[in-house]
Amino acid sequence: MKTTWRTIAAALIMVTSLSSFASEKANPLKNVESDIVIGSYMDAVTVGSIDLNKFLFADDFQYSNVNNNDSAGKKEYIKFLKANKGNKYDCKSSYEILSQDGKVCVAKATMAFDNFTRVDYITLNQGKDGWKVSKVETTYP
Repeated sequence: MKTTWRTIAAALIMVTSLSSFASEKANPLKNVESDIVIGSYMDAVTVGSIDLNKFLFADDFQYSNVNNNDSAGKKEYIKFLKANKGNKYDCKSSYEILSQDGKVCVAKATMAFDNFTRVDYITLNQGKDGWKVSKVETTYP
């Protein structure tokens, strides 16, 4: 009788733990190069694509606008991006990797609108979960 209960308990534990692993989504950005992560960031900002936001930003992410001293952490910035879901900026956008050494990458993203230009300097760090955006500094030259 004890063996039957132990077998049933073990089976329940296995089913519970397997179903919790199955429901967790795998990180699609885990094994990609830094340029793919930068492209995903650009999609989030310029065309309102928020599907990868939870995988895109580091836990200690910091955003700052150097023109008005505005700043935000990960939660605030993702909330902002969600509020702008699907909004497409009418701009020409491009990016270039300025430096990539080891596990650090710095890129410059340019969004050219009719009347002004926005430039984001993006810092990425590579960790066990792949490349993550850790810092964005925005300026309007």
